[in-house]
Amino acid sequence: IQPGTVVLAPWLEKLGISRNLQKHYLKSGWLETLGRGAYKKPADKVTWLGGVYSLQHQADLSVHVGAITALSFQGLTHYLRMGSEVIWLFSPYRESLPKWFTNNPWESTIYHQQTSFLPDNTSIIEREVMNLHLKISSPERAMLECLYLVPDKFDLIECMQLMEGLVNLRPKVVQELLENCKSVKVKRLLLYMADKANHQWLDYVDQTRIELGTGDRILVKGGVYN
Repeated sequence: IQPGTVVLAPWLEKLGISRNLQKHYLKSGWLETLGRGAYKKPADKVTWLGGVYSLQHQADLSVHVGAITALSFQGLTHYLRMGSEVIWLFSPYRESLPKWFTNNPWESTIYHQQTSFLPDNTSIIEREVMNLHLKISSPERAMLECLYLVPDKFDLIECMQLMEGLVNLRPKVVQELLENCKSVKVKRLLLYMADKANHQWLDYVDQTRIELGTGDRILVKGGVYN
């Protein structure tokens, strides 16, 4: 059992530890319950990172760490955010998180966004965070996820500040994501902000292959038409 992670009952069963034997472990004090079908080792401090690790590696869910949280793990947020830390998790539609995770009083506020505006596995990478190997968004995908949350769940100005710092995005990855992105808003915003930030990698993105839809999109009241 990886230190700091949640131990799931179905995973233990795959290892040959029956439900009755799990109950014996509980009575013997070898495991403590975290919720229905979820345990932890006694005296083991489990954070949301350990919970996500178990969702990915034991429950085989497609949930990943995304948006500004993924950018932060890769050292791409260069200014201090005000207020309490917010963790962003993304998963495909129809994939909900178990109650042991959603009902747990984690030390951080966790938002779970279900969406399929990007292909499920495109540009997902593995990164070691606090000795745990987690699946997170690449910088390119994470930026698109931030833009997806604009303006209701994420600040437009903060997105622009993040974009200004992303000087080393990979054009081929950006190209693939934009060609497969289902959100016209996200595609238009990324191209607009990258142009405003004068990023050189934008010169290598073939915009003629990107479907930008028709008609206007209003993001803020009283905005300026572009």
